[in-house]
Amino acid sequence: MGARSRRLPRLRGLPAQDGSEDPARPGRAEELSGDGPVVVVTGASDGIGAAAVRRLHRSGARVVVVGRSPEKTAAVAAELGGVRSATVDLARLDDVRRLAAELAELPRIDVLAHNAGASFARRELTVDGHERTTQVDHLAPYLLTRLLEEQLRASRARVVTTSSFMHWVGGARRGHLLDSAGPHLATRAYARAKWCNVLFTRELARRWAPQVTATCFDPGAVASSFGAVSGGITGLAFRTPLTAFMRTPAQGADTLVWLATADGGWRNGGHHADRSPTWTAPSARDDVRARELWELSARLVGLPA
Repeated sequence: MGARSRRLPRLRGLPAQDGSEDPARPGRAEELSGDGPVVVVTGASDGIGAAAVRRLHRSGARVVVVGRSPEKTAAVAAELGGVRSATVDLARLDDVRRLAAELAELPRIDVLAHNAGASFARRELTVDGHERTTQVDHLAPYLLTRLLEEQLRASRARVVTTSSFMHWVGGARRGHLLDSAGPHLATRAYARAKWCNVLFTRELARRWAPQVTATCFDPGAVASSFGAVSGGITGLAFRTPLTAFMRTPAQGADTLVWLATADGGWRNGGHHADRSPTWTAPSARDDVRARELWELSARLVGLPA
C-alpha cells in the first residue's frame, strides 16, 4: 500500500526529531477551541502518551487525554489547560463502549491514537473472558475503532497504533490467532498482541480506505512505567540498569506525533519507526490472516465482521 497524503488543519510545526522540548510554542486553549485537529490519545496519563499530548497540544492540536488512572489523567489535562479528558479501563469492554459513546459527542476526530498497552506477568482473564494482554492491547482498541467508525470516516481520520518490534516473534499458526491456551509466557503474549496490532492496521487501511488511513509504529525501548506490571523478559528489561540506555518518553513519542501530523512520508497500512516506514514481519504482511483476525476480533467483541 502506497503512501497517501492526508492534510489536517495546519499545526505550528513538528517538534524536533530528538524529542526535545520547544519552549517557543506556547499554548493554553479553551476546551476544543481553535481550528486545530482533534487528536484522541489513549494511554496519555503517563509515558509516551503524555509526552505525545504535550507536544501535540503545543503544536495547536485539540487533544483529548485518555487514561486509566483518574488522578494521573486529570493531572495531565490540568497541566495542559482547557483540554478534554476521559478515563477507561481497557480490561472491561463495557468501559470501552462507554468511552466510545463519550467520544462520539466530539465534533470530529481527526486522529485516534491507540497508545495504551501492557504486558502482564500472570495469566489473567478479564470480566469479558479474554486473556488480559490480548484484550488490553488488541481487542479493546479494535472495539473502540469499530464503534467510532462513522465519526472517523466522516472526519477522514487517521488511526495510529503503538506496536513494537516484538511483533516479529508474535506470529501465530493459522487457526490459532488469539489462542492463549497452555502455559502463560508474558513476553509471548505481549509479542502476539503487538503482531495483532500490525495485522489490524493493515486490514483497517484496506477496509476503510479512502476515508480513513491507518498506521502503526515501534517507539523503541522507552524508559517508562510500562515495566511496572510487565512480566517475562520484557518486564525484567524495564526494571534493570538497562533503562539508562533506553529512550525517553518524548523520544518514544516522536514517531506517533509525526504519524499524527505529517502530510506524507508514511505508508498507509504500514509499520514505522523513527519517522520512516520500516520492515514488517512476513507473518504480519499476510492479508488472509489480517482478514481472519478482523473477523475473529469482531465475534469476540460482539460486532458483525
